[in-house]
Amino acid sequence: MRVLLDTNIIIHREASKVVNPDIGYLFHWLDNTKLKITKCIHPITVEELNRSKDLETVKTINIKIKNYYLLKTETPFNGIIKQVSDKFDITDNDVCDSRILNEVFSERVDILISEDKKIHTKAKILNISEKVFSIDTFLEKVTAENPDLVDYKILAVRKQFFGEVNLSDTFFDSFREDYHDFDKWFRKKSDEISYVCYKDEILSAFLFIKVENEDENYSDITPTFIKKRRLKIGTFKVVNNGYKIGERFLKIIFDNALKQKVNEIYVTIFDEREEHQRLIALLEEWGFKYHGIKITQNKEEKVYVRHFDKNLPANIENPKYTFPFLSKETNIYIIKIEPQYHTELFPDSILTIESPKDFIENKPYRNAISKVYISHSKDRYLKSGDILVIYRKGETTPKIYSSTVTTICIVENVKNNLTSFEELLAICRKRTVISEDELKTKYWDKYPDYKPFVINFLYAHSFPTPKPTLNDLNILGIIPDITNMPRGFIKMNREHFNSLVKFAYKK
Repeated sequence: MRVLLDTNIIIHREASKVVNPDIGYLFHWLDNTKLKITKCIHPITVEELNRSKDLETVKTINIKIKNYYLLKTETPFNGIIKQVSDKFDITDNDVCDSRILNEVFSERVDILISEDKKIHTKAKILNISEKVFSIDTFLEKVTAENPDLVDYKILAVRKQFFGEVNLSDTFFDSFREDYHDFDKWFRKKSDEISYVCYKDEILSAFLFIKVENEDENYSDITPTFIKKRRLKIGTFKVVNNGYKIGERFLKIIFDNALKQKVNEIYVTIFDEREEHQRLIALLEEWGFKYHGIKITQNKEEKVYVRHFDKNLPANIENPKYTFPFLSKETNIYIIKIEPQYHTELFPDSILTIESPKDFIENKPYRNAISKVYISHSKDRYLKSGDILVIYRKGETTPKIYSSTVTTICIVENVKNNLTSFEELLAICRKRTVISEDELKTKYWDKYPDYKPFVINFLYAHSFPTPKPTLNDLNILGIIPDITNMPRGFIKMNREHFNSLVKFAYKK
């Protein structure tokens, strides 16, 4: 497989100082001989690297460039790619990026890895998004395709006091660059709680959040905040490694916002490095919007805000923007999941009969908020914003007591009319516990004339324990005939849903 690396990837890889720790994970996979990857670079990249004013750096990088395969020629720049370039490219660097993208569009290389947002925008317009990856999405791809090469005994999210975290870890160097008094601030927080992840005892993710009441002073933020109870994301950093820890931390943020009954979530962040830009992109994907600026140490931080008011209408078209709130205008369905898949996908919905030790959230599909449900059902009328109630089939008899409803989810979108197994695999990768082989045999090949469809949905709420059973559903009138359970999706009316929620939280 020929993998073309954008200039920004090479710069970070060959820099004398590591400014992007994600690069180490990326090259761990690129250099794995079992994957048979040829690391390619474009002549434009060499030209850009040689423009550096630091002659010693130029000399060093030119020596290291020999570790890559340099494309000998360049694909003609015309047709559709030229039209897209004319529409979107403003600077010479933008045009150079399009010329690099053209090598993928022309199929001279298999994929491109780039952290440039505009490249990904142009790839989407050119319908080649499946061939253009960020570092994180490439890591998702290779870990999903090569599970035998992955050590999953890592990355469990846990709470830790600040005082238990090694402040001298290089993980915090970027914070020290941004905030001169970071170490002093960190030490003062020694008795406060943070959320952390470690890989091989090396810190790879850190989150600190705090609640601020209506009397908080926001005089350094412009425009100023009106009085509200808020959750502040104080410190948030994730080293991209393909394990969806960023989404897992967002789930923690939203869960805390619900528990603390805040009206708004906000974060202040510099916009100077790709690390900042990736975090901003993640936050924007989940509904955070630019508010204004905060002056910090004579520098401007951007302020991003996420409204968190359950009384506002939920966004039906893009449920991520108002997650985890539910729409009052959409349909509600019960969907059935086999027990062997359930807790792998819904680690927060663990049952008392299961061992928490068996389900540490260290696999990508456990960490992700975004999940998939694959079905051959004839009922294909679900739509964005619909509510799903997850029904875990019982393992012990009588199943009327061991079958339970555990989780509330929100439909993000539905993918129907799939044309190839590769399309199914691309949609499901990292969002499902089902293996590639099982996807092929059980879901794609089993019914040649009746292909499956896929529901992308968001893991929103877990019912408290003890969770409502099939017997409870019967008593509530939701499933009146338990001897003849409906196939496919079981539609619920709003009254039944409200009764179930009240029952679950009062039980």
